[in-house]
Amino acid sequence: MSQNKRYTVTAALPYANGPVHIGHLAGVYVPADIYVRYLRMKGEDVVFICGSDEHGVAITMRARKEGITPQDVVDKYHNLIKDSFSGFGIHFDQYSRTTSKTHRETAQSFFVDLLEKGEFIEKSSEQFYDPVEKQFLADRYIIGTCPNCGYSEAYGDQCESCGSTLSPNELKDPRSALSGEKPVKKETTHWYLPLDKYQEEFLNDWIDQKKGIWRPNVFGQCKSWLDNGLQPRAITRDLDWGIPVPVEGAEGKVLYVWFDAPIGYISATKEWGEANGIDDWEKYWKDKNSQLIHFIGKDNIVFHSIIFPAILKAHGEYVLPEHVPANEFLNLEGQKISTSRNWAVWLHEYLEDFPGKQDVLRYVLTANAPETKDNDFTWSDFQTRNNSELVAILGNFINRVLVLTQKYYNGVVPAPNELLNADKEVLNEITKRGKAIAEKIDHYKFRDALTEYMSLARAGNKYLADEEPWKVIKTDEERVQTVMYTALQVAGALAQLGEPFIPVTAEKLRGFLNLELTTWENATNVQQVAAGHQVEKPSLLFEKIEDETIQHQLNKLSETKTMNEQANPSKVEPQKDNINFEDFMKLDLRVAVIKEAKRVPKTDKLLELKVDTGIDVRTVVSGIAEHFDPEKLIGQRVSMIVNLAPRKIRGVESQGMILMAENEEGILSMLEPNEEMSPGDIIR
Repeated sequence: MSQNKRYTVTAALPYANGPVHIGHLAGVYVPADIYVRYLRMKGEDVVFICGSDEHGVAITMRARKEGITPQDVVDKYHNLIKDSFSGFGIHFDQYSRTTSKTHRETAQSFFVDLLEKGEFIEKSSEQFYDPVEKQFLADRYIIGTCPNCGYSEAYGDQCESCGSTLSPNELKDPRSALSGEKPVKKETTHWYLPLDKYQEEFLNDWIDQKKGIWRPNVFGQCKSWLDNGLQPRAITRDLDWGIPVPVEGAEGKVLYVWFDAPIGYISATKEWGEANGIDDWEKYWKDKNSQLIHFIGKDNIVFHSIIFPAILKAHGEYVLPEHVPANEFLNLEGQKISTSRNWAVWLHEYLEDFPGKQDVLRYVLTANAPETKDNDFTWSDFQTRNNSELVAILGNFINRVLVLTQKYYNGVVPAPNELLNADKEVLNEITKRGKAIAEKIDHYKFRDALTEYMSLARAGNKYLADEEPWKVIKTDEERVQTVMYTALQVAGALAQLGEPFIPVTAEKLRGFLNLELTTWENATNVQQVAAGHQVEKPSLLFEKIEDETIQHQLNKLSETKTMNEQANPSKVEPQKDNINFEDFMKLDLRVAVIKEAKRVPKTDKLLELKVDTGIDVRTVVSGIAEHFDPEKLIGQRVSMIVNLAPRKIRGVESQGMILMAENEEGILSMLEPNEEMSPGDIIR
């Protein structure tokens, strides 16, 4: 195979169960698009892959609720999602779907290959079965009473009331969500991927090699899972919607969606090759000189950093991910984005409400990207960044340069005279900022890269303000020629270097300057437009966004909030029954410090904490794993009930309770004593 370096860049497959929102754009798709556009300007061989994830229980539940077929559901949202991406200038080489014939054949081939190599464990177990609907029930199709809080509508995998991670066997009075009848236990056989085996054989060493290379949030989550010990995972399910298991006697079974979906990257690449006459598409996945980069959100880290690599390694022919630059979550106006509560800014609605302003949202989401921690999108910040940065800095500079060039030279770039230090300094900014942008993008620091880009625009704006050619033209025309020539070089660099971040605007600006998109190397040259080059009359790159426009968006969110409150009027829990003062005094509340933290195996929400209470160091099991990174909890001061009777949770004895505040969105916050408090100090 070829020795040339190439890139296979994937963006997480959006779930075709609803439209995409700004959280998806900020977390995955804008960073991926920036990276790919940059690689292409560098002349790299790159294929950019995505597609709709169209299997899973949530889709069957929506179809049943709406009285339509699962195929109807995915057809609707596949097209809506694809059009939304296109509207924001995100153009994949192949945007596929996991219901395609090619994908079905590819996923089934993977399964058969691993089965024939003896990579699976086959075992039988008893699972819940609906005798009325005559089908096995996925965990989400089982409803019952939570054993921890008594909530009567808990799911078989999770209690929405107290947040506990559950198994269907733990529910009291379980019933089928399909028929409402009590399910029975029935034996079934499934195939399991032995992740514990792969952990010992290669995952431990491979993940360790990523320390300092992968982002801390990605490496930390992987290490936490490995430290807790991986367990075999079922890769098949008893469902009627999905890719059939290609084994005789496996009727009614499909590949589990987490096995099926990532293989979609491979099947989509195959489709791209077939559509473009590229016979050797496999080199993008199997050649040692190919780099596989996964852009994902933090909820998909384990699948792309542990499970999918294990599948690829078991197959034996595929390269493993070089990098997994996962972002954290984006909140909206201080609250967690929620698709079920319609608390989101939907991309298709934004494109309707803000025609021609796709780059404004790309810019704001990149400037506020949740690269290392959860960040917040507010409409006020959106307006400020547009008006104070895009309009007042970048747009103002470009407009001044081009208007003055038309006024003084009929749109012809003037020849420079002697360059002064001020001219040389701003020209050097082109090379300096261009190299800095490249260095930041190479290390997946897209927010910092955008800052460098805007620093060049600021330098150009300041240069014009300092030189004031509109005044100097009256006394020194030769000097103005040099100033305008210099300013036009900066404008040309902004037209090229802006391609990854604000591609629609960059193309428009290149149109004003009569420039073609160039290479990244040429984009950092101090000469972008030659003397004598003709430029066009400009129009405004950006326009000010008025208060009433922003207020309209805030009103939409307010209406959503009101509707949610009306639909769920008891958001604030009622006061519990009064207790006596003597009962309260029985509680022993202390300041404590977390010394160790790790995940409880086979759970998504439980952490096992070692806590210094000042009295002793003891174990506490807490259902906070979805809210806090275990590694970041070490050294955290907490408030704790130390005399709560011990109880076993998932086989671990818990000796106390950490106190938390929880808002109506389910977001948890530590009740943290200040630094003057020490372990064992009394809370009164």
